[in-house]
Amino acid sequence: MMRLPPRAVHVPSLTGVATIRDARGAGGTVGAVAQRWLDDRQQRTWRAWLAASELLPRVLDTQLQRDAGLTHAAYVVLAMLSEAPHRSRRMSDLARRANQSQSRLSHTVARLEERGWVRRERSADDGRGNLAVLTDAGWDVVRSVAPGHVDAVRTALFDPLTPEQTAALCDALESVLERLDPDHSLRVADGADVES
Repeated sequence: MMRLPPRAVHVPSLTGVATIRDARGAGGTVGAVAQRWLDDRQQRTWRAWLAASELLPRVLDTQLQRDAGLTHAAYVVLAMLSEAPHRSRRMSDLARRANQSQSRLSHTVARLEERGWVRRERSADDGRGNLAVLTDAGWDVVRSVAPGHVDAVRTALFDPLTPEQTAALCDALESVLERLDPDHSLRVADGADVES
């Protein structure tokens, strides 16, 4: 059984009836505001998603810290580089693939550079773009940490689900992603790779 670091997960409610207070601050209400509140099933789903989206990264961080002294965000950067041609990516492409802002990615890469796992260099193609390159030492880290990471993901996310639930979860998350990013400008399509 996986142990979580002690920390409460706060999950706000999105049900209820909203009222508008008098602009003078008087105790009476102007009237109830008609809202489209979440029904009971939606509320349970929303709360479960909020809790899972906070707890799952915490579990993965714990495993990666224990096995390699890495955060999950840093591991994702290493993994994205390990999958790239020549183990390198433009920083802008890497930021998209790792779901990090350019600023956050720059800090993550700087920490990985200090450990000798990544280096930055100018793109040979145009001399303007910056590349992040996975070093041999970084490659060794990915190879040694990946099996334990996969086990942690499987244990935390997939073991509690039936194959049918896994398929339904995949379909649901893909539908949400399509709504959040309809033009696919914020994410990278499966199987897409950029030659660096």
